[in-house]
Amino acid sequence: AMQVTREAAWKLLTEHTKSDSLIKHALAVEAAMRAYARRFGEDEEYWAATALVHDHDYEENPSDQFHPMVGMQRLEELGWPADIIDAVAGHATYLGTTRTTPLAKALFAVDELTGLVSATALVRPSKNIADVTVQSVKKKWKDKAFAAGVNRQDIEEGARELDIDLWEHVGVVLEAL
Repeated sequence: AMQVTREAAWKLLTEHTKSDSLIKHALAVEAAMRAYARRFGEDEEYWAATALVHDHDYEENPSDQFHPMVGMQRLEELGWPADIIDAVAGHATYLGTTRTTPLAKALFAVDELTGLVSATALVRPSKNIADVTVQSVKKKWKDKAFAAGVNRQDIEEGARELDIDLWEHVGVVLEAL
């Protein structure tokens, strides 16, 4: 079987993704996944690699018709483990894949949330993530016009699946970023 490393994941991501914002998203999800791997006593490198590859096909195939199926197929061809491919399937709600592993649950739970937390940082005068608090994310959460593309229901569902309070979850991701 192939060796799952951050290096292999980074290579795959950067081969297929040139967009700065998509790279930043992958790195944010990686940071959040590392935090949850530590919290759950799981393999941090493995969880980081999963984060980096989850959207690697998105730039080339942005429609629900192809993403993440193209990426999953490529991962399979390259010999990536089934649980990583399964987690990638689980982050796309429209595939209807049940998330059963901590890996899949965490990926789904952090994916949209990293976007909301990053957006909250960008509207602060300092634009610095270090100045964002759970309270400031909570305020932005209630403003439906803010980061309207972020699916708050998915984030709530993700926290429930991880069995963690929503605002504690926000705190974990915020600290990771």
